[in-house]
Amino acid sequence: MSNETASTKIAVFKGKQIRRHWDEETEKWFFSVADVIAVLTDSASPLAYWRKLKERLKKEGSESVTKCHGLKMPAADGKMRVTDMADTETMFRLIQSIPSPNAEQFKLWLARVGYERVEIKRDTIPISRSPGRLPGPSLKGLLPQGA
Repeated sequence: MSNETASTKIAVFKGKQIRRHWDEETEKWFFSVADVIAVLTDSASPLAYWRKLKERLKKEGSESVTKCHGLKMPAADGKMRVTDMADTETMFRLIQSIPSPNAEQFKLWLARVGYERVEIKRDTIPISRSPGRLPGPSLKGLLPQGA
């Protein structure tokens, strides 16, 4: 995952900021795990909560923890600090481990926000095709004769 701050954006869920980073290489959004925990738990110390959760998940043999990557992100104090980040899929798995009345609503929000850039990318890819032909592989030779 590249360490570009130009691809770093803030998303807002119920008035709370969640840092996210678009990785051009993988074409995925990565979200700050601590920010998501702060939104879901209202914990006074989301980082301590994440350390305990990470410890518990490792003991259970969960691969979700190993799929989190450290990335330097602007912190509340304005300094750049390494923050655990997870892509949308991994974040869904982590959310399942956090008891929260906001979890379902947050998952819907995350699905929409995590899909934004993918849709923008897809809409900008030019599709050239001949009139009357749909994009995709030819079905010639796969259909029975006369079809």
